[in-house]
Amino acid sequence: MSLKPVLLGLGSNVGRERNLNAGLDALSLMLRDMRCSPVFESHAVGYKGDNFFNLVVAGDTSLSLMELDRRLKFIEADNGRYAPDRKGLPLDIDVLMYGDRVGNFHGLELPRPEVLKNAFVLWPLSLLAPDVRHPLDGRRFAELWQAAQIDQKLWPTSFRWRETELTPSQLLREYPGRS
Repeated sequence: MSLKPVLLGLGSNVGRERNLNAGLDALSLMLRDMRCSPVFESHAVGYKGDNFFNLVVAGDTSLSLMELDRRLKFIEADNGRYAPDRKGLPLDIDVLMYGDRVGNFHGLELPRPEVLKNAFVLWPLSLLAPDVRHPLDGRRFAELWQAAQIDQKLWPTSFRWRETELTPSQLLREYPGRS
């Protein structure tokens, strides 16, 4: 199978550093040319809970969409996502885009609707893949972020993966602390 570009959204509000690092380690074994957005902290959206860390990952995969989704669920499970006594959300990994596929694929809607609804997805996307076009809207992610009027609080936060700081210091200076 040929390589397909994918965009994945990651989030955690329990053991955030540990779980996101574990998720990134697992993804690095599945994706070629993996790149990470800066990491953002945000208030929980959709339910009460601790603040989330979120980022977006880009890479190429030879896996089919369904096999990729299946493996992402295994990574989530390995990090406590489906534990019966879990508190919060240890690790969430969503397929945001898979190549140029559009539609519903066995319950997986692509592009993922949250891309246009959640600042914690759109802002990282606009930084990681600014020139990639949303397949339905047609605008580039940088344009979508610039035009977005999403009422959610989030801010860049320092985060290290494999001894590399994912969030540029300039971004941290431009948006210090909680907004």
